[in-house]
Amino acid sequence: MSLETTLNKVLERYDFLKEEMLKNVGNAENFAKISKEFSDLEDIVNVSKKYKKSVQEITDLEQIINDPVSDNEMKELASEEIKTLRTSIPDLEKEIKILLLPKDVNDEKNAIIEVRAGTGGDEAGLFAADLFRMYQKYADYKGWKFELLYTHESGIGSIKEASASISGKGVFSYLKFESGVHRVQRVPVTESSGRVHTSTATVAVLPEAEEVDLKIDDTDLKIDVMRASGAGGQHINKTESAVRITHIPTGIVVVQQDERSQHMNRIKAMKILRARLYDLECQKLQSERSENRRLQVGTGERSERIRTYNYPQGRVSDHRINLTLYKLPQIMEGAGLDEVIKALIAADQEDQIANFQE
Repeated sequence: MSLETTLNKVLERYDFLKEEMLKNVGNAENFAKISKEFSDLEDIVNVSKKYKKSVQEITDLEQIINDPVSDNEMKELASEEIKTLRTSIPDLEKEIKILLLPKDVNDEKNAIIEVRAGTGGDEAGLFAADLFRMYQKYADYKGWKFELLYTHESGIGSIKEASASISGKGVFSYLKFESGVHRVQRVPVTESSGRVHTSTATVAVLPEAEEVDLKIDDTDLKIDVMRASGAGGQHINKTESAVRITHIPTGIVVVQQDERSQHMNRIKAMKILRARLYDLECQKLQSERSENRRLQVGTGERSERIRTYNYPQGRVSDHRINLTLYKLPQIMEGAGLDEVIKALIAADQEDQIANFQE
């Protein structure tokens, strides 16, 4: 199907939906559904109209040039105008193809982010804590809500693992590229000789699943309560507030103990479990559709080393798109991370456009 044919179908659908909205003004449910699709098409319709207008103007100007009645001055003006229009056509085509790309159904979802210390001992835990703070600051920069779900501290400001729920507009569409192994190269605070060490931390970003996204049977859950461990004062020793939920069919285990209330710990544990199960289902679906299909830049595998943070050089390198920025402080403060993520999104779009099926 040619791009022109595709655009005609989009415009026909848009006009059809406009009429359907008028017919369903009195039916709130139908009207909401139709108007949502209508609104989703508005951007591509506006760009399509601009594209078709440019193509038509080129045709009209070519007629002027080929018309023996036209004088030379008019032909020169038409020729210059055609050059200008033709330079804009590729950009419009690219914009249209981006808008026509299949949408990730999870892009508008909130996300659960999990950060774990990898290899490198105490330094890996410190780096994991730095990454976790970076995402919290990035959420603040984007105006998103950041809610701590779980943290397992290991002393000296380091963490073994931590998770948070991040909510806001398009959260998952931005953060989904952060899944993978992050590597740091720096002199640890405990290193007296000044030698640079290499450590790692892993990041997992999961679309936050609502109850409507998947059903979890109570019979599939094994729920244990226990006394929480770690800092927390006398309360820790007196009440069984910690919750461990095991999803029997998959073997996934979630432990939550940050809240003083057993009820709140259970709510947070279920939120994490639901996200992990939903992510598992999404991975299965993607695998069934195509074994080689990749929705993320690079392979997207969580075992892949995706980025290096080199402190001596103030450098951050994303290995999937060969991007290197000497802006490490700004990136670790959150705001600079936006440049990295937008570059990943652009590269992903370019990759999909290269395989665009008209």
